[in-house]
Amino acid sequence: MSRNIILTKQEIEHKIKRIAYQIYETFVDEEEIVIAGIATNGFIFAKKIALVLESISPIKVSLCEVQINKQNPQSPINTSLTKEQYANKGLILVDDVLNSGTTLIYAVRHFIDVPLKKLKTAVLVDRNHKKYPVKADFKGISLSTSLLEHVQVVFDEDNDDCAYLS
Repeated sequence: MSRNIILTKQEIEHKIKRIAYQIYETFVDEEEIVIAGIATNGFIFAKKIALVLESISPIKVSLCEVQINKQNPQSPINTSLTKEQYANKGLILVDDVLNSGTTLIYAVRHFIDVPLKKLKTAVLVDRNHKKYPVKADFKGISLSTSLLEHVQVVFDEDNDDCAYLS
């Protein structure tokens, strides 16, 4: 199966920086926000956004890892922060790829059980095949793909990040 690179390492870094600035503009009046990344790649993406955000703004960023069963999203969701730690704060829910919206909508549902100042979503790749009325407030790239195509984001230890279509 062929791999068509849709985002190079440099392009991903540019998208991360742009999303971090958009988050800063949206949450400019906040002292602290929570960036919650959906494990595994969404959390890696969240950490990369948090690093840039902390370098460009005075906002204190708390990272939260969201564990969700993507095959059975109705099952209980676990987070690395307690509800008390993210209550009454601005929260950005982050994933690498928005496919059908199933993972994102169930993760959003988990967080709206707690009072939040603001809830936004961020993805690196938005695929436009949604089953649910969920959107990415901040996105790196929008792709119109066929249902047979697969988007894969690779964040590796050698810092050779890329996103490709197969």
